Amino acid sequence: MPWTMESAGKHTKKAKSPSTKKQWASTANAVLEKSGDEAKAVRVANAAVKKHPSKKKKLPQSRV
Repeated sequence: MPWTMESAGKHTKKAKSPSTKKQWASTANAVLEKSGDEAKAVRVANAAVKKHPSKKKKLPQSRV
């Protein structure tokens, strides 16, 4: 079963923005196609969203 961006919200709370939802669906579908294991696909997609660049905290700029 291929996943869509809308599927991301059912599997993780981390995918809030459209870009993270797109990444989640893309990763899940790629892993599913390669391994055939839906549970693994969801786990890997959740980990990928957790590491998404938009999730990294921005450092404050120094005022020099």
